[in-house]
Amino acid sequence: MLWGAKGALGSGALEALVYEELEHAGAAGDYARVMGRARAASLLGVMTATALAGPAWEAGGYGLVGAASVAACVLTAAVAGRLPEHRGGRPVDEASPAGKGWLTSLRTGLAEARGNRSVRGALLLVPAVTAVWGALDEYTPLLVREAGAAHAEVPWWLLLIWVGATAGSLLAGAVRGLRTAGFAVLLGCAGLALGAGAALPAAGLPLPAGIALVALAFCGFQLATVLADARLQARITGPSRATVTSLAGAATELTTAGVYGAYGLLASATTHGAVFAVFAVPYLVTALVLQAPRCGTTRMPKS
Repeated sequence: MLWGAKGALGSGALEALVYEELEHAGAAGDYARVMGRARAASLLGVMTATALAGPAWEAGGYGLVGAASVAACVLTAAVAGRLPEHRGGRPVDEASPAGKGWLTSLRTGLAEARGNRSVRGALLLVPAVTAVWGALDEYTPLLVREAGAAHAEVPWWLLLIWVGATAGSLLAGAVRGLRTAGFAVLLGCAGLALGAGAALPAAGLPLPAGIALVALAFCGFQLATVLADARLQARITGPSRATVTSLAGAATELTTAGVYGAYGLLASATTHGAVFAVFAVPYLVTALVLQAPRCGTTRMPKS
């Protein structure tokens, strides 16, 4: 419950704060680069914690691991409290959505998402890009183990996969001007890499080749996730940025839950590699939709 509350309260708020502060500084075009680096730092933190979890547990058991988790959350909260927010010093306009309360802000955000076709399309793209690979992340240990890795080797192969995701975050700033057609190619190639990587061990090919392709796929998915977020932020023009971004987060969470359920059903009837290959299909479909003629000449926003 506490983890869920943390996710709900932070969903949309961080992205809106970062974008508005960059916009205040005249640097909204740096949003993809800044968020890409932040997410890369987050992934490095996860990888570091993963490497330290075993030794920490051996040294102090679950008590030490739990204490370290609490300390990390407190440190995160302290850092969040230091983030700048220029609107904090301005009086609230009673005529604005914020001045009329959270319900009005919610209605305003829903109205923008529903009434602005550009915002609606960008909002729907976020869960389409993020949800599936975000759920598959939980099953990568099973995929690696099924592919033939020894139990003790699994963490090292997972580390390679997350190095790929980290690289994707760091690349976001360099390709923030990617056209929609290029974005579609990125998604399609990542989907193909995921399907091929999951299928290689079943075909009797070496494990390293399969894991390398999955890592490449995660690199593409992470890059696409940052760019999709930047695309949404650039298209929001109303006063309820955090609400619209939070709607994208909620849609992602709901879709992810659906992926979990579907994975359970499929995995009970076939192999993990086959399930991963099946879940590469939605990315190919999304890529085809983005390649529609009216989207082919659109440039991804430089933010």
